[in-house]
Formats: sequence, structure tokens, C-alpha cells
Amino acid sequence: MTTKIDRVLDANLNRLKEALRVLEDTQRYIYDNAELSSALKELRHQLTPLISTTRLKSRDIEGDVSKATIASELKRESIEHLIAANFSRATESARVLEETFKLVDVEASAKAKSIRYRLYHLEKKVFGF
Repeated sequence: MTTKIDRVLDANLNRLKEALRVLEDTQRYIYDNAELSSALKELRHQLTPLISTTRLKSRDIEGDVSKATIASELKRESIEHLIAANFSRATESARVLEETFKLVDVEASAKAKSIRYRLYHLEKKVFGF
């Protein structure tokens, strides 16, 4: 079971880190917003202690039953839609991490929860609320 749990953690840590990078780069290169770019970069770096290379052995890209891309993932209507999609991706991944880490590392679960709530705050800020 540990391998399966590691697989969930590995996939969601990657997903969260990738979404944060997209969000960080939109704020950095499109909006020239140093404050938000920096805040998103800081969140991305908070993931570093949670990442373990030992989880790589649980990664099974070839055997992933849902790796196919669906139509809605192939196009974004605007930069705002791209940002919204990646905030959703990030918060969903943080929630999965929060719940799954409860099985193996309560402190990591708390860190994932903290990241999720920080993302909710940053999302409002990015969209001007």
C-alpha cells in the first residue's frame, strides 16, 4: 500500500509544483507583478521538503489509467482562464496532498493545508478581489 500512497503523493506534488510555476510565470512575465510572482515562487519552494526522490520508484506513467488528455485541457479561452485552471489544479492537488499525507505524515498534511489556504488568498488577489 505504501507504493500506492507514494504514487498519489508524487503525482500531486508534481501537479501542484507545475501549476504554481504556470501561475508564477504569468504574474512574472505577463503582468510584471513582482509581489504575486514572488508569493507564488515562495509557495513552490515550500514544497521542496515534501518531495522525496524515493517516491520516484512508485511513478508509473505507462500504467496510468487516466493519462490521456481530455478535450477541455487542449485549449484555454484567455489568460484569465489559464490562470483560473491552474489555481484550480493547484488547490485540488493541495487538498489531495493534505488528505493523503494524513496517512503517513501529519506535519506534511498541515503544510499542504496551509499552502491550500494561501492559494485561496492569492487567487482572490490575482483576480482583484
